Amino acid sequence: MANDKMAKQMTEKGGFIAALDQSGGSTPGALRQYGIPETAYSGDAEMFQLMHEMRVRIMTAPAFTGDKVIGAILFEKTMDGEAEGKPVPSFLWENRGVVPFLKMDKGLEAEADGVSLMKPIPGLDALLERAVKLGVYGTKMRSTIKLASPTGVAAIVRQQFEIAAQISGHGLMPIIEPEVLIKSPDKTGAEGLLREELLKALEALPAGQTVMLKLTIPTVPDFYKPLVDHPKVERVVALSGGYSQAEACKLLAENHGMIASFSRALTEGLTKSMSDAEFNAAIGQSIDTIYKASTQKV
Repeated sequence: MANDKMAKQMTEKGGFIAALDQSGGSTPGALRQYGIPETAYSGDAEMFQLMHEMRVRIMTAPAFTGDKVIGAILFEKTMDGEAEGKPVPSFLWENRGVVPFLKMDKGLEAEADGVSLMKPIPGLDALLERAVKLGVYGTKMRSTIKLASPTGVAAIVRQQFEIAAQISGHGLMPIIEPEVLIKSPDKTGAEGLLREELLKALEALPAGQTVMLKLTIPTVPDFYKPLVDHPKVERVVALSGGYSQAEACKLLAENHGMIASFSRALTEGLTKSMSDAEFNAAIGQSIDTIYKASTQKV
């Protein structure tokens, strides 16, 4: 069964997850980085079309295969789109050997108590059903932690695990992403609180239920090793959080068992004006570098 093969790949295979899930507010910045200014399009439809073309260019690059890229997180419109005439999730798994995930949160609430919870997600069950039909393996949802606030961090973890239970109910693998902001005035303190809350929440998970975790690379190397080794965690993946590719890879390589799930650090240096040969060489180089950091082969 495809799902069993996907689970085996996500649990055992060396490599990393590509985060191709910029949405709404982060799309203009991603397009700017790619060399497309905001004056080049008008309205959301054109903006998302340009973003889709960029993502398809990445997904169809020769190096973008399950040999090194074991999974990819998709924005909802990307999940519903096509690559080479196939629905994107089918194309990724059948043509590329890459496990598809869906980013399903709707952005963040305003900061309160040192954290930003997720906004409500209307129609979540219908979205999850659609994802299952399209062959998606799991989902990702992000909230952020700015301060080392015990009540704030506890609220973040509680919300993430409540929604994770709903996701698991559809047979999907939830990626829980409580991002400690790299500019936090007490990043180490926030990470200590987060690890404690995550371990408590994992112990309370029903038998047979597992999750994945997507975390900021910790200040202290291997600080999240207890989470990496936890029997209820399928994989711990790292976000680049605003670090450059070189810095993110250097820090990641110090954390054994964590693998990358980079967005900006993956697409760094790619531009629309590149020839296909240049583009494929550049994304191939990025994939090699991030793969090495994810498998501690640097």
